[in-house]
Amino acid sequence: MSVKPMNSKEVAQKVMNREGLFILDVRNADAFEDWKIEGEKIEYLNIPYFDLLDGVEEIMDQLPKDKDILVVCAKEGSSIMVAEMLSDEGMDVSYLEGGMKAWSEHLEPVKVGELTKGGELYQFVRLGKGCLSYMVVSNGEAAIVDATRMTDIFIDFAKEKGATITNVFDTHLHADHISGGRNIAEATNATYWLPPKDAEEVTFEYAALEDGNKVVIGNTTIDITALYSPGHTIGSTSFVIDEKYLLSGDILFVDSIGRPDLAGKAEDWVADLRESLYKRYKDLSMELTVLPAHFMIIDELNEDGSVGEKLGTLFAKNHGLNIESEEEFRKLVSENLPPQPNAYQEIRETNMGKVTPDEEKQREMEIGPNRCAVR
Repeated sequence: MSVKPMNSKEVAQKVMNREGLFILDVRNADAFEDWKIEGEKIEYLNIPYFDLLDGVEEIMDQLPKDKDILVVCAKEGSSIMVAEMLSDEGMDVSYLEGGMKAWSEHLEPVKVGELTKGGELYQFVRLGKGCLSYMVVSNGEAAIVDATRMTDIFIDFAKEKGATITNVFDTHLHADHISGGRNIAEATNATYWLPPKDAEEVTFEYAALEDGNKVVIGNTTIDITALYSPGHTIGSTSFVIDEKYLLSGDILFVDSIGRPDLAGKAEDWVADLRESLYKRYKDLSMELTVLPAHFMIIDELNEDGSVGEKLGTLFAKNHGLNIESEEEFRKLVSENLPPQPNAYQEIRETNMGKVTPDEEKQREMEIGPNRCAVR
C-alpha cells in the first residue's frame, strides 16, 4: 500500500465540504486536547508517537477500513513514520504535509458577497487557528482587514483579482496572532491604519484609525463613523462596509463575545465592552451581517464555509448580548475566561514593533487555538 501526503488545502476542503475523515493524531495527549483539526464529520484517535515505536499492530482494530485515514503530528516527521508502519500492515493512509504547523498557517478564501456599486468582499478563513481576515475588492483597488502574518496569500490574491492594495487595517492590536498588516502595507505602498489608543507603544508610523473616518476603496466606502467599539482592547474599532456588513473585530463573535483582559485591563474595560455591544451595536441596522475576526468552534461555519450571521439574529440568540444585569455581565466576562493565548505578551510586543522574532519563532508563538472569546 502507498503512503501519500495530504496538504492543508485538501484537508480544509474536506472540513468545509463536511466530508468524512479519520485522523490518527500521534502528538502527546496534552497537545491533542489543547488543539486539533476539527470538522463536522472528522473522527479522531490520539495515540502518542512514542507509544507506537514498537509497532502499530495493537491499534489496527481501532482504525476504520472504509474511511480515509490521515496521520497527523506537529511537524510531519513522526506522522510519516507511523503512516509507513500502517502501510506495511496493508493500509492505505495519508500523512499531513507540514504537520499541525502547516495546518495552523493555511488560509482558505471564501467569497462573502457582492457590493452594491460593484466589487466583492472576501473572507479568509484560517481553520487551524480560528482567525478571519477580509479583503474588499472594488474597481481595481483592494483593502485588507485583520491580515495574518502569511502575507503572500493576500498580495497574490489581490493580483489575481487585478487589484492594487491601497489600504490595510487592523481593528485592534492583536494578542493571539501576529498581524501581517504592516508588512503588507510596506510591500505594496499601502496606508496602514491602526486605532491610536491601541498604538501608544508602537515603534512605527501608521495612519490613525478614528471615529468618523471614511475610506473609499474603488467604489466602496469603508465607514467607521460611530463605530469606535472598545472593550476587547481600548482602541477596538468596527467597520461597516456597503451598509451590509459589520466587521466586528474581536468585540462580537457568532457564538460569544470578546474578552476584555488581554492587556491586563479586564476590570477597566468591562464597562466599555458592555457599552459597545449593548448601545453602539444596538443602534445599528439589525440587517447587517456580522463578520468577526475569529470563530471559536467549527459549528460556526456556514454551509459555504464562511463565518457570519445577521446582527438581529445574534441579539436574539447570542447569550453574551442578552444579559440584563450589569453585575451578571461583569461576572460573565471576568469569570468565564479561557486560558490566555499562547505567548500573547510576545505577540502583542511583536505587533507593536518592539521585537522582531524570526520566522520559526513566530510560528512557535502562534501554535494552538485562538482564545479571544468569553466562554
